Parts: sequence; structure tokens; C-alpha cells
Amino acid sequence: MSSSARNGGELDYLDPGADRSPNQPLLEVDNLKTYFRTSRGLVRAVDGVSLSVDRGQTLGVVGESGSGKTVLSRSIMGLLPAHNVVREGSVVFDGRNLVGLGPSDMRHIWGADIAMVFQDPMTSLNPVVKIGRQIAEGLRLHLGMSKDRARETSVELLRSVKIPEAERRLQQYPHELSGGMRQRVMIAIAIACGPKLLMADEPTTALDVTVQSHILDVLKEKQRERDMAMILVTHDLGVVAGRTDEIAVMYAGKVVERAPTRTLFAEMRMPYTEALLKSIPRIEYPSHTRLLAITGRPPDLVSPPPGCNFAPRCPYAQERCRVEEPPLMPAETPGHEFACWYPVGTPEGKAALEANLSAGVPQAVAAVSALEIGA
Repeated sequence: MSSSARNGGELDYLDPGADRSPNQPLLEVDNLKTYFRTSRGLVRAVDGVSLSVDRGQTLGVVGESGSGKTVLSRSIMGLLPAHNVVREGSVVFDGRNLVGLGPSDMRHIWGADIAMVFQDPMTSLNPVVKIGRQIAEGLRLHLGMSKDRARETSVELLRSVKIPEAERRLQQYPHELSGGMRQRVMIAIAIACGPKLLMADEPTTALDVTVQSHILDVLKEKQRERDMAMILVTHDLGVVAGRTDEIAVMYAGKVVERAPTRTLFAEMRMPYTEALLKSIPRIEYPSHTRLLAITGRPPDLVSPPPGCNFAPRCPYAQERCRVEEPPLMPAETPGHEFACWYPVGTPEGKAALEANLSAGVPQAVAAVSALEIGA
């Protein structure tokens, strides 16, 4: 424990500059695969994902339900079932490969070096344990704090995430708090030991829009104060638009587009990314305008279709898409990659869309109708 931990003070028990190696990414994921054995066969939940996150950087992982976002975050942390799971590839965190480490080794990393804010705080918090004890547990385990010091720090943490009457909240149970307060408690628990990487898995899903904004602001503030890296998992491109440095778009267990945030919105190339963006409700739409849903259903991850997984739902798809899977290819802008034979915003993509419109392909007709509504 540092001298500041012994002396106390406003969250001064952490040293955000310790053990920093700026010449290498904090997290490097290479060809990570996570499959689940079922009676039907292997479910390819994460299928060859590679990405990296630098210190202090925020990576957004975006995709609809079933795209593999949550399994990816849990696979990075090693929070997977003990049986019927295949996990391959490498997850190098701060120079150490986490793949292959057992629960006893990971227990020293969870909370202390990598922490997670889960999607539903009501099921993540222990319903029969008071809030104060749940926050103090990690402080005592990882930082060796005394009971009194852990209690003082728990109060400081609750204040830091803007929970009023922090001392009184320590004596309450999760069901006595609102949804927004429970999620703030989850953030307090996650940042308590000063992790280098924070995983936020759909942290605002069950909250109303105003509370969502407050929670995301708290996450950003804590990240900036502590120079944490953060992976923000969400289905909403609007959430990551102004809060991330880079975005990885996932579909059917794979990354299908990756780029710096501004580049992705200005020069998106993957039709799936375009479809996600068009599905966001907009204030300029007339009253009672139907939401622009993506046609079709996600593929069966036990027996995915040949070629591009998105081809059955894609307005640009051609015969090549149905037989040959596109790899991640570099775009004109450095750091931008996409997996598509007929990219959005290119002559090839325009010709493919026009051909499908002429043929009356439903996906193409729906996509153009969506563009006309948003015009």
C-alpha cells in the first residue's frame, strides 16, 4: 500500500502514474475466439477478434443483440463458464497473456487491474448485502485497507460518483436505491481499486435518457481523473459518438469495421454500420415515424451462412458476397478497416445498390426508403 493510502485524503490512495509503459498498448487482443459447446454444435460467439487499447483511450464496441459484444468483454476478462467453452487466441494485458490463467491468478487482476460495470446492477449487486460492505470488499482484499479506512473510502467513492447522502447509503440494500443510483454504486465498486482498464457493458441500458447521460458523464470524468483505458460496449452508435476515441463494430462474432470515431461517422464503409446509424431515432423525423429497423435476423452462429454473414440482410449484397467472406481491408484513412466487397460511399457500392434496386431486392428498397425519410 502507498503512503497516501495510509495517510488518507480524497481518493489519494491511488497513484495513476504507477507502472506506466507508454510504448506499448495496455491491451492487445489477437485472433480471440470464444466458442460454446451445445447439443447443436459449437456456437461461435466470438470468432477471431483482434483489437488494441492504449492507456487513457476509450474504445467503443458496437453491435446489435447477439453480435458477440458482451461475450467479447467477458472473454477478455476471463469471466466465462468453467465447462463447455473453447477460448483461443491471446489477450495480452500490460505485457501479460491472460488466456490460460486460472481463477486464482485472475482473482488478483479482477477489480485491481481490470474492472467491469455490468449491464444490470440489480442482478450484479448482492441483494442481501449492504452497499457499504460491497464497496469495501475490494478495498480490503486488494489494497489491504483496515475496516475503518475502507468505510471512509467507500463514502468518498460514493460522493465521487455524485450520490447524495453517501454515508446513509452505505447502510442501504440495493433494492432501496433507484436504478441510476445502483449503476453509480457499480461504477464506485469498479473504480475503487484504481483499475487500469474499465469494461462498461451496456451501462445505461435500463435507464431513462437523462440518467443515461449522467452515468456516461460520470464514467468519462472518472476515466479522465485516473487515466484509465475504457471499453464501452453498447448497441447504440449515438452513445459512443462523442465519448470514444475509436469504434469497433461487431456482427456475428466478428469485427466488421474499425476506425477512429470521427472517421467512422464521416467515412463509414460497412453496410451494417450504416444500417445501425440509420436505426437511431432522430428528432427531425415527423411524429409517429416508424423506427428504421434492420431487415432480417442475425445469422445462426452454429451454422453461419457461407460468404459474408451480413449478406442475407444487406442492401448492397451481390453473388460474391454470398460465396466469399471479405477480410478486414484497409481504407484510405489510416486506422480504418472494413470487411465488405461493395463498400458504402464507393463506386462499387453505388453500382451494387442500384443493381439491387432495379431487381427489386427488398433490403435495397427498404434502405433507400430509409434514406428518403432521413433526408
